[in-house]
Amino acid sequence: MDIKFLTDNADSWIIPYVEKLKVLIPDAEHIYTTDGMTSGDIIFILSCEKIIDNKTLKKHKHNVVIHPSDLPEGRGWSPIAWQIIEGKNDIVFTAFEAVEKVDAGDVYIKDTLRLRGDELNEEIKHLQGMMTIKMVMDFLIKHPKASPQRPGGTYYKKRTKENSRLDIHKTIADQFNLLRVVDNERYPAYFIHKEKKYTLKIENESI
Repeated sequence: MDIKFLTDNADSWIIPYVEKLKVLIPDAEHIYTTDGMTSGDIIFILSCEKIIDNKTLKKHKHNVVIHPSDLPEGRGWSPIAWQIIEGKNDIVFTAFEAVEKVDAGDVYIKDTLRLRGDELNEEIKHLQGMMTIKMVMDFLIKHPKASPQRPGGTYYKKRTKENSRLDIHKTIADQFNLLRVVDNERYPAYFIHKEKKYTLKIENESI
């Protein structure tokens, strides 16, 4: 069986977890672009930023995406971050067949990641990566049948640096879920006071 993993960003957080998958499936191929991509059986599209056109999707029998939301709810960008900000600790992951319309393909399997409520970004990403590995392996072992998504759905917008802004009139406790999902290096938390911008970093120093 020809299996591929596609990540279209060579600096993506998911790369170490794709490497773990490569240990589990040594014959699988890890690619970073669909340019010149050969046909095959299954391609897992992991944390990709670009929409794949239908012509490219036809090169594989299955084009599987692992998305951290209970589709059709939570389509779009950064769903796990938005859900944590909303106060959710049970995050449903969906493995589905990719189509040209964003996050709209038939569903194969769902699984739930249960958070404690105090994890920060690095730990959240690790748990997301491990859940991705689990669902990839479940798909390959169980060969699940696909079912159409139910009607309706919601969409999340892409997160930007501005989404890491804190409100100086709210308490830290009120904004803790936002602090949990900020990236200390790329999108650090910040606030504006007296026309000046101040950046904050959050780390868990518990022993």
